[in-house]
Amino acid sequence: MIRRRTALTVSAASALLLSAPLITACGDAPRPGAAAVLDGGRITVSQLQAQVKAVRQAQSSDPRAAQMVAGSGRLNQDTLIRMIQFRVIERAGKDNGISPSRREVQRARSAAEKQSGGATALRALYLQQGIAPGGIDEAVRMDLTRNALLRKLGTSKVNEVFTQTSKALDIRVNPRYGKWDNTQGTAVLAKEAWLRTSGGTPEQA
Repeated sequence: MIRRRTALTVSAASALLLSAPLITACGDAPRPGAAAVLDGGRITVSQLQAQVKAVRQAQSSDPRAAQMVAGSGRLNQDTLIRMIQFRVIERAGKDNGISPSRREVQRARSAAEKQSGGATALRALYLQQGIAPGGIDEAVRMDLTRNALLRKLGTSKVNEVFTQTSKALDIRVNPRYGKWDNTQGTAVLAKEAWLRTSGGTPEQA
């Protein structure tokens, strides 16, 4: 690959080309209190709201607070989509023998801080993506996992793996947040795709 860069400057490796049925039936809606259900467990509305609150609190103390808030009008939906994607990526990584260690995460984060101009600058980059400071390590770990899968399997195969993993997890999203598409790895109301970066970590060489 080309030299390392912060992920905010890296375009998506590819968009997934296939289409898949969307979850539309009322019977597919998660049980009360769940923002989403997957793999027999659930992401609760309170868990989602806690992450959204952390982002809003961090944004409120930033000099560009108004601009950030205006640019994250779909924060609830985008945050839930990211939470689901992280679980899918993590499972796909484990199924393929990839699970970055804490040391690897810290090393990648330190490298990203140096490239972005320091820890404060990196936090700001992540915040622009709707990720609170407390969620940076997880985002770094997911980027490391995704990049390792790309190196091991290649773009086309990774897309297939993410799609199949998403289907296997039997993801159902509360209709208020959108309808999950296994192939695109997103909900109808969002624009994220599997291979879009999830924050400011560098691509791995």
